[in-house]
Amino acid sequence: MSERTPAWGVDPVPERLRVLGALDQGLLWGSLGVSLLVLVAGALLVPALSLPRALLAIAVGGVIGATMLGVAGAIGAQARVPAMVLLRAPLGHRGSYVPTALNVIQNLGWATFELLVIATAAAALSERLLGVGAQWAWTVAFGAAAAAMALLGPISVVRRLLRRFAVWIVLASLAYLTWWALEATSPAALWDGRGTGALSTWEGIDLVVALVVSWVPLAADYTRFSRTPRAAFVGTAAGYLVASTWMFALGAVLLLGGELTDPGALPAAVAAAGVASALALLALTVDETDEAFANVYSAAVSFQNLVPTASQRALVLAASAVATTGALVLDLVRYETFLFLLGSFFVPLFGVLLAHWLLAGRRYSERDLFAAPPARTPQLVAWLAGFALYQWLHPLGPAWWTSLVERTSPPDFGLGATLPSFAAAFALGLLAGLVSRRARPASLPA
Repeated sequence: MSERTPAWGVDPVPERLRVLGALDQGLLWGSLGVSLLVLVAGALLVPALSLPRALLAIAVGGVIGATMLGVAGAIGAQARVPAMVLLRAPLGHRGSYVPTALNVIQNLGWATFELLVIATAAAALSERLLGVGAQWAWTVAFGAAAAAMALLGPISVVRRLLRRFAVWIVLASLAYLTWWALEATSPAALWDGRGTGALSTWEGIDLVVALVVSWVPLAADYTRFSRTPRAAFVGTAAGYLVASTWMFALGAVLLLGGELTDPGALPAAVAAAGVASALALLALTVDETDEAFANVYSAAVSFQNLVPTASQRALVLAASAVATTGALVLDLVRYETFLFLLGSFFVPLFGVLLAHWLLAGRRYSERDLFAAPPARTPQLVAWLAGFALYQWLHPLGPAWWTSLVERTSPPDFGLGATLPSFAAAFALGLLAGLVSRRARPASLPA
């Protein structure tokens, strides 16, 4: 059977295209877990936490986040539809339009951000190795690469690119950087060092969980091509857990071993350490193109929930053009906080989805998705309540927004916001579902 994936839209994926096994999903999500953003996030945990506590936070947060990501992938594999189409079941057909619009904006923003990060790193490395930076050329090149990968589709990306080439290059680069980081310092001294106490262990766990579950709104876009929900869960959870845990831990060790004070300066410090480390970092930078691909592809697929008849290929080209242009003309650091604000919508949204799916018997039929009512108000309220709790506990976004929220004197429980907002939305979603069941006349179908 051909590995080429057609531009499949919102309809359930047919059996002939459900070909990705657990290993395939593991390769895809492992590759997505290898990210400079995760590397820098690992560096944010120290020296606020000691290295043992940081590793504990990485392990616990990684397991929690990867489990949530795997469950989202399994739901998508069972229903065989993209992530935003899944939301028609708990929120209603038109109710799903709100998170869909947010997800399109979020994906375009992160695709732009990824291209900017990749091109900046590639330009710095090429300037060091070849004496020529040309960041604009790198931006266009990687934007075109992301578009080409999105046009190929998930099956071809996994089997033609990741399985044959990328996984081996990435593994070799990670192994070298890990050896280099440990060889240049004393592991015992790093282990015995004390943290400053600026973060609690639970706040560190929350940071890790938040970064992992940021992929939940995209998971089903790729796991719908899985052979079984079990393969989707195992491959997605294990692949992202292994890769992201490695990157988080490597970031913490590199910051402590290099005695740096700015986590954002970590990539530049690695690149300046020598040709071998610079080449290894370049390989990881090139691999990050798959994150731009995932955001471009998911932006196109998500938009099809709004306009199912739109050409996916045209949407892919449009999304990649927007992201590439943005990376050329925008200083996206100014807009990064806005992207985090959008991301905080999706943690409680997953809680509502999971509650509704469990009440539906852990199975969505085509009727649940394509004959859903226009809106389910109680579930929409549960989602917004979870978002409000998230923002109250940990306001994210532009300065005017965070200042406004902080006037309400939010409490500091030392738990972060991710898990409390998920738990609240999940509980409210369960309550809304149970109440609607009791209120439904016995003559009506469930």
